[in-house]
Amino acid sequence: MRKLAAGNWKMNGTSEDLAEIAKLIDAHPKPNCEMLICPPTTLLSRMADCAKGSALRVGGQDCHAHASGAHTGDISAAMLKDAGATHIILGHSERRADHGETDATVLAKAVAVQASGLVAIVCVGETEAQRDAGTTLAVIGSQLEGSLPPSLTSAPDGLVIAYEPVWAIGTGRTPTLDEVAEVHSFIRDTLVKRYGDAANEMRLLYGGSVKASNAAALFAVPHVDGALVGGASLKSADFAPIVAALAAS
Repeated sequence: MRKLAAGNWKMNGTSEDLAEIAKLIDAHPKPNCEMLICPPTTLLSRMADCAKGSALRVGGQDCHAHASGAHTGDISAAMLKDAGATHIILGHSERRADHGETDATVLAKAVAVQASGLVAIVCVGETEAQRDAGTTLAVIGSQLEGSLPPSLTSAPDGLVIAYEPVWAIGTGRTPTLDEVAEVHSFIRDTLVKRYGDAANEMRLLYGGSVKASNAAALFAVPHVDGALVGGASLKSADFAPIVAALAAS
């Protein structure tokens, strides 16, 4: 299994920020893990050009479930692939909250991404209220049940799960290592029941206030096969040490 350090730039970045990509590539010309940045769509094609011939991969932050059609403002997996994407993030909590995306919506998109030959990164995670109520595993289990394809139509590394506790995203707070271990072990067991032994080769990422100072400890947790990083992926100086910690884990 090749571990994955994925950066999600969210709604950040203009042309001048592409300079960070050259710095990141220089810092990790041959990393001992996969390295991915998912920029806003306006930068995707240009970032892919910047990364051409390097170890860096470029991805999208969302897509429509249909390949084409009358969907003003939307973009399909095939279009993102044409622009240079190799991965697409799906079901991020910000999409679920801001755009009302349901598990069924995420499932339809995951099927579309797999059909396009790209890697789907499906996000799951509980809110602070759900954590406090003790329903974290029930919530995660329900999201996995409703958001993932019933069977694998690609190699196991074509479907990635990112656990992002909603209350830890951008807050500087993180779950304890034991809490991360509990959820990741639960996700692995759930995936094995669904997909069989192939699920042991699926990558499980942790996301939510990942930074250089806590990366090594998080990557030492069983079943944490990488990270989905938000704010700390915007600058090479912040993201490169996270990649280094994953490569060394």
